[in-house]
Amino acid sequence: MSRKIRPAGAVWPNPAYLCARFLIKKHSNRDRFQAIRLEDNFRHMNRIRLCALFCSLFLLLSGTAFAQMKGWELGGWAGASNYFGDLNTNYRVNRAHFAGGLLTRYNFNERLAIRFGASYGRISATDADSRNIYEQRRNLSFRSDIVDGAMLLEFNFLPYMHGHREYFYTPYVFAGPAIFYYQPQAELDGVWYNLPELGTEGQFRGDEYSTTQGAIAYGLGFKVDFSYRWSMTVELSARSVFTDYLDDVSGVYADWRDIRSLRGDIAAQLADRSGEPQIGEPGRQRGNGKNNDMYAFLGVSIQYYFGEIRCPSYNR
Repeated sequence: MSRKIRPAGAVWPNPAYLCARFLIKKHSNRDRFQAIRLEDNFRHMNRIRLCALFCSLFLLLSGTAFAQMKGWELGGWAGASNYFGDLNTNYRVNRAHFAGGLLTRYNFNERLAIRFGASYGRISATDADSRNIYEQRRNLSFRSDIVDGAMLLEFNFLPYMHGHREYFYTPYVFAGPAIFYYQPQAELDGVWYNLPELGTEGQFRGDEYSTTQGAIAYGLGFKVDFSYRWSMTVELSARSVFTDYLDDVSGVYADWRDIRSLRGDIAAQLADRSGEPQIGEPGRQRGNGKNNDMYAFLGVSIQYYFGEIRCPSYNR
């Protein structure tokens, strides 16, 4: 019997692959099925390894193609805040208010950063601005100061490095958790009253909604360098909040007589401000509790960079 000679430069097949082929030819149907699965798993593992190798090479090349930007930034922003909810169902922006805040950002590299921020703004709305007949008759209004803090993860669409001649700007997106404090108020005869403590939708004492709530913050922006240290961003940020009581409006009308006996005349008047004939019948819709409220910030910020640009390292 002649012996097969391996050509120069040839590579022997993987032993697992040869074993699978042998089982397919020599064994029963059950063993053959298991062998086929073994062969398929072997091929699948090869694909995974090839993909992992490709990703590793890509990350390695990415790390050496650009310098690494790591470090902190500190800055502040100013702009406007606006509310959307039961008293602004048409997404009007005619009652935007001044807003501002402070932020600090840590850059992991030219693509990713984490940001911590504290913001202040005011929101307000009135049914008098609505074109909806029912909302006009409802005649509710409110204002509230907002103080919130957020932790956000940022992703830059383009490589971004301070002081670089080419990579000095990028659009970006961000998202993360937020917590905020608010206090809705309404005006009656020239006096502003805190609404949570009045139970305008029939809440019992001790069952008032909390004025400290959580939210999901998200948005997009554009950042650009002035110099190695100074940069500017323009950003639109929204807060999807975990409450429908930013405006003190969510459910149905309660009986005004019960509100008056429990909370007083002021609470009863602020619960139903519709004209004659009044629409605040017990159980009638006052707000839309199926959709929570939200607020948004639009602002321009200036940051100072404390970090450094690290030159890429090459293996010799």
